Amino acid sequence: MARTHTDRIDTIETDVAIIGSGFGGSVSALRLTEKGYDVTVVEEGRRWTAETLPTTNRRVDKFFWFPRLGMRGAQRMTLLKDVFILSGAAVGGGSVIYANTLYEPLEHYWTDRAWGHITDWRDELAAHYDQAKRMLGVNQVPFHSPADDLLLSIGRRMGVEDTFHKTDVGVWFGTPGRTVEDPYFGGVGPTRTGCIRCGNCMVGCRHNAKNSLDHNYLYLAEKQGARVVPERRVVDMRRASDGRWALLAETPGTPLWRTPERTVIRADQVIFSAGSLGTQKLLHRFAEDGPLDHISPRLGSLTRTNSEAIVAASAGTDGVDYSRGVAITASIHVDEHTHIENVRYGKGSDAMRGITAPMVDGGGAIPRPLRFLLMLLTRPGEFFRNLFQTRWPERTVALLVMQSLDNSLQTIRKRTPFGSFLSTEQGHGSPNPTWIPAANEAARIGAEEMGGTAVGSIFEATLNVPTTAHIIGGAPIGDSPETGVIDPYHRLYGHEGIHVCDGAAITANLGVNPSLSITAMTERAMSLWPNKGEEDPRPPLGAPYRRVAPVPPRSPAVPADAPAALRRGWGPPRRRRDGEPPPGCGSSTRGRRRGGPR
Repeated sequence: MARTHTDRIDTIETDVAIIGSGFGGSVSALRLTEKGYDVTVVEEGRRWTAETLPTTNRRVDKFFWFPRLGMRGAQRMTLLKDVFILSGAAVGGGSVIYANTLYEPLEHYWTDRAWGHITDWRDELAAHYDQAKRMLGVNQVPFHSPADDLLLSIGRRMGVEDTFHKTDVGVWFGTPGRTVEDPYFGGVGPTRTGCIRCGNCMVGCRHNAKNSLDHNYLYLAEKQGARVVPERRVVDMRRASDGRWALLAETPGTPLWRTPERTVIRADQVIFSAGSLGTQKLLHRFAEDGPLDHISPRLGSLTRTNSEAIVAASAGTDGVDYSRGVAITASIHVDEHTHIENVRYGKGSDAMRGITAPMVDGGGAIPRPLRFLLMLLTRPGEFFRNLFQTRWPERTVALLVMQSLDNSLQTIRKRTPFGSFLSTEQGHGSPNPTWIPAANEAARIGAEEMGGTAVGSIFEATLNVPTTAHIIGGAPIGDSPETGVIDPYHRLYGHEGIHVCDGAAITANLGVNPSLSITAMTERAMSLWPNKGEEDPRPPLGAPYRRVAPVPPRSPAVPADAPAALRRGWGPPRRRRDGEPPPGCGSSTRGRRRGGPR
């Protein structure tokens, strides 16, 4: 690595610069170091350890991400015109505070009209989902909790009890509190400690049980030689005279009266992995102000919320403790499109209560904000009891509701005399839902079962704006620049050497948490890169799509006999016999016995 220092600006020379260290960035970093590339990962969040993570999210300075206010935690919150977004900022991206939940998508995802015609995605991605699951240590929650009993009761009253099933999660359960040698990577990975079921996964695991990216992909990438530059936000991008890309990154949240610390990263290839929101902000900016002026006009299209709603049921009195377990432990499927999970925070972590309010339905002739105001005037006690409720995590079960329906937003960049900002408008397909009736019904049933109240987001109630923890899309895959921002190999149309590997590349609503899909899609994209110095097997940028056999890495990080080793069963695609259905068609891999959609 060549490094210079002049006027507080470091310069790093590298083969591949990766913006962001979440699921896309960490996978990219590992797989490209295995193929001999010098890799640099730029991450605006900080690096967390068991010693530095907050004990609860009441430590707002260590939980929330508002760097200009001195808050440098991992939980980012962003309010756009049509959606309120929860996302992550940390070394390891959102994995540090995500809910560990790793599902394959619902059926409609694979054949969505936006991308289903390009290839048999289920078949092409099958081996990569398998690889991702073994890398992330996916297993099923092995215990039952009061929150599961509640979800089972909700399912029974909604007529879908038989769809109840435990969650697939990336957690080492083992023996609670007992530390063991690396169980996944043949001894080259870190030790793991059995989950103690504290429920604080979404604050950050201080007990070494959560398989966040800093314990697998990113951990191994750094052992292979990848460098991570934390607490640097990319603010500019230029094409240098020698044809290489130059990124300018600086310390986020630096006061206006101080000069930020700056780093320049010069690279042959750049991978945008800043999450759907972060990647879209950068691509919009560089399309208008920088070197990406030939970007597809589809930028910002098919921005999806996973057709999501987050509601909750809260008990009125002490009694059952709903906080024990991992963040999400069970699911039900209301119909073929609608999936509901129970969600919890651990004891003491009640900071998110401040963005909740008593439930107010959408739709109808009376505007929702007016209905909220009427509720506040006629039932003020209900609002203030929710706002100041004690023992909130022990009394509350949130319900995360996701759908695989075809609805979307369009992101746009708006300019004002005071600067530019990202905004939204309704996009392709049906309007993005501002509320989901099945979600509100489930929350009210749960509240009845608990003897309490149903609550929703304060932004839904006052602004008619839904909440999502899973913003995806915006740089969709297409078979041409007229249909997508990136090609099926994740390369940016119109710009050699630029790639998108994160949630922005997800082209359809999944109906489940997206982390596993981002991981599998990036595994596939990286598997098609050549080893450094070898011929690229992919067709030229802009050429018609053809299926390409994966390229084995020159120096695998994981021993061949380890559970998470790269499997050599890749090879070229198997040709199906005439009349044979595509893999996965017919009976579901998660059938009714296991609780899949009916």
